[in-house]
Amino acid sequence: MDRRKQDRPNSTWVRNRLGCWPYVIAGALSWYGFQESGLHPALGLLPIIPAIPHADRDFGIFSEEEAHKHDLLNEMEHRLKVPVEVVLLLFGLANARVEFSAIGEATLLVLLGLLLGKPIGILLMGWLAAIPLGFGLPAGMRVADLFILGCVAAIGFMVSLFVATVAFEAGAVQNAAKMGALLSIGAAGIAILAGRVLKVEKRDQPVDAYSLDNTSETDGDTVVSR
Repeated sequence: MDRRKQDRPNSTWVRNRLGCWPYVIAGALSWYGFQESGLHPALGLLPIIPAIPHADRDFGIFSEEEAHKHDLLNEMEHRLKVPVEVVLLLFGLANARVEFSAIGEATLLVLLGLLLGKPIGILLMGWLAAIPLGFGLPAGMRVADLFILGCVAAIGFMVSLFVATVAFEAGAVQNAAKMGALLSIGAAGIAILAGRVLKVEKRDQPVDAYSLDNTSETDGDTVVSR
């Protein structure tokens, strides 16, 4: 609706008058529709998130520059961060409920997929996109950092538990797969060790004036609506 309109009149009107409620209602309806159609309702927000007005550039939820951005998607993201973390913790505790003796072939397969598959896959695909395909890496990031990123991604406590619950019928195989997901928390130690070996350190991300200007207009809401 606001394509090629620098003042973003439609998305600004929605933000100022209606806030987040149109997207909350749309998300609830989408969740219900996915559930009734036989698709998993966890996918219900996929068609909604891209429609929420958002800034031209995203620094990441942990970046200090995010405090200067006031687009609707950014504010919703930060307000929901703590509640979502609490819900994820409760989800993990509620869906684990498996004895530590429930170890089988599925445990080893899940562990290999997480501890080997993710680091190697992210490293190779990231290198392929950055070097041969020429897309490059974010400022301050090295190819070696992709391996650390893969190790962190290998911590499959929440998502892997969810997938194991959906993929397998309740029983010994599901319990063994859940144990593999729980044991993948060891990837955190691997990531820390690999980070020290590869000398990974925190670097400040350079911020250009254009990006800051685009997040501080009259209503503090420079957005893109797709």
